[in-house]
This record gives sequence, C-alpha cells and structure tokens, in this order.
Amino acid sequence: MKTVFIYLYAFILVLGSLPKLRQAKKIPSEPYAEKAKQIFKTPTQISKKVIAKTKSSVTVTGLERIPDQPVLFVANHQGIFDILVLLGFLEKPVGFIAKTEIMKIPIINKWMTELKCVFIDRSNRRAAIKVIDDGIASLKAGQSMVIFPEGTRGEGRKIEPFKSGSLRLGTRAGVPIVPVAIDGTYQLYEKNNKKVQPSKLTLTIAEPIYPEQYQELKHNQLADKLQQIITEILNDKNK
Repeated sequence: MKTVFIYLYAFILVLGSLPKLRQAKKIPSEPYAEKAKQIFKTPTQISKKVIAKTKSSVTVTGLERIPDQPVLFVANHQGIFDILVLLGFLEKPVGFIAKTEIMKIPIINKWMTELKCVFIDRSNRRAAIKVIDDGIASLKAGQSMVIFPEGTRGEGRKIEPFKSGSLRLGTRAGVPIVPVAIDGTYQLYEKNNKKVQPSKLTLTIAEPIYPEQYQELKHNQLADKLQQIITEILNDKNK
C-alpha cells in the first residue's frame, strides 16, 4: 500500500509542475546554463519530496569536487530511485540518456526535453551514433549529463562491467568526467520485491578526471578506471 501511495504522491507532484513547465518553456535558451539553473529547481524539489516520503536518509559527500562547468557524470546503477537521488542531491543541473519509451510519459517527457536529455532506441544500433552526437551537443550547450555505463541496473552492490561507448560523450566534448558512487537505492525498492521501504542512501562524488588526464587513455581503459574508482568507494563504505 505504501508503494502505491508513493507512486500516487509522485504523480500529483508531477501534475502540479505543469505551470512551472509552461514558464520553463518561455525562458530564453541562450545562455542555456542560466536557463538550466532556473528550471532545474522544480525537478530537484519533486525528487527530494518523493525521497522524503519513502522515509529514507540521504548522505552526500564530495559536492565541492564538482567543477563549475559542464561535466559528464558517470554513475553505477542500483535501482530506479538512482535518478531521483541524482536530480535531488547533485546540486547541479543534469540531463540523462533515457530510453525512448519514456517519451510516452506525459509531462515528464517535456521536462526531460527542457533539460536536454537524450533518448535512445535500444533496438536500433545506428541510433546510438545520433545519441552520442545529441549528448555532445547538450554538453557543449552548457548542460551536464549523466550516464550509467553498466547499461542496466545491477543486482544490489554488484557492478556490471562498464561499457565504454557512452564515454565518448565526455571525451569528444572535452569536458571533465566525474565518477559518482550511488549506494542504498536497491534496498529502497528492488531488494524488497519492488515494494518501497526506508533505506540509507549515499551519493559520493569522486575527484574529476580532466581531459589532460584521460586523453591518452583508450575508452576501454577509461571505463575500467571509472569502474575501479566507484567500486573502491562502495567497498570502503561497506567494510
């Protein structure tokens, strides 16, 4: 019953964001970074309210490490609440690479468009090239992006091998790449047979990797390095 209530609560919040969405569409897109700061407040507030309703705690470490410029955040993927945690607590406007199916969800799809999210059709391999180009365009316009290089949600704290393809968003745009370790979200939903239960959530931002540090690395080497950083953070937290 609690899970249904959380979904209903989230739906009401999203529905109530329509006036803000209309206002967001009227804000000039140039410079985009300024627009992003204004419109990101609503997704942040909604995300924090939903997380609060689950009675979960959130501990954030390393916000001071985030560069004051567009970056590519690279995170592990534990559960469906990962996105809400990032939206609510990164304190920096971000867009995501999302499945095209999300485009069918009213209001949310419009917010994602305003945030320069990129949509991918996983059944169409050729579309992946356009996704990279669109993601690079978002970064160059001033919007930071988040990718989950595992490509799917892991099982608990287990991290699936990072795929290197999506890292081209960062390397071709020439922006810092910031590793982010998410922990506890799987306990919030997936572990309990997809029923919401309170959890201790942590968001840990590691030191950024700048272009001059990764430019000599192959993409698979960079993927391995990022996976190692995030894995070590999670292992340290659970000793």
